[in-house]
Amino acid sequence: MNYQSFIRDIPDFPKKGIVFKDITPLLSNASAFKQIVHDMAAPFRKEQIDCIVAIEARGYILGAPIAYELGSGLALVRKKGKLPWKTLETEYSLEYGSATLEIHCDAIKPGQKVLIVDDILATGGTLKASITLVEQLGGSVTALLVLAELCSLGGKAQINGYRLMSLLEL
Repeated sequence: MNYQSFIRDIPDFPKKGIVFKDITPLLSNASAFKQIVHDMAAPFRKEQIDCIVAIEARGYILGAPIAYELGSGLALVRKKGKLPWKTLETEYSLEYGSATLEIHCDAIKPGQKVLIVDDILATGGTLKASITLVEQLGGSVTALLVLAELCSLGGKAQINGYRLMSLLEL
């Protein structure tokens, strides 16, 4: 299936100069969405993945069904102030500013094998911050999984040394 045909470019969103990759057409097509979840989960079916860490917000859409497919738990990484209990936080840079991500302090148990899931790898800031949070909680990052990598932004360099899997390179 040609997943790229389901992703549209939105120029100057959320700021002038940014070309936003809109995955909502892919999500609204039932067969494409089902296939993408299947294809993203496939490389990990024979591995022990204790927990999927999904990154706000579009990482949740992909992370939850992948966790279900793999029989794994699901932990959420959110923007600062959105989680209701004790959290661990880290600041990160993104292509149009900086922000802080948090995870519940009990979301990952020491030694758990974790797969971090997001929709797009751009500059690598959110993935790098999520790796930091998982490792500070004692988790072991098995791999990073994204739907698409925006190659021109060089995000892969930020997460060097970690196994990265993406279905698309844009």
